[in-house]
Amino acid sequence: MAGLITPWNYPLSLITLKLAPALVAGCPLVIKPAAETPLAARMLMDAVAAAGAPAGVVNLVTGGAETGRALVDHPLVAKVSFTGSTAVGRVSTTSPPTCG
Repeated sequence: MAGLITPWNYPLSLITLKLAPALVAGCPLVIKPAAETPLAARMLMDAVAAAGAPAGVVNLVTGGAETGRALVDHPLVAKVSFTGSTAVGRVSTTSPPTCG
């Protein structure tokens, strides 16, 4: 599973730039937008469902730094695509990333 974490600026554009490659690679994914912009991601989820994506392939979680940290640290998340500030990236990572 891949985790896609995006900032508040250009929320829909950045999500779609991450979403397409993950789907092409066959990865189920969890999108975590910035806490300030959850509606853009919610609208995208409606479009994904309307396009016929199977349930559980594209998922959405919302929240702040705690949610991002939980996504990064979750044992089922093998890859994380993070766009944001260095400071937020450091806070969100409590352990070194693993690939697998």
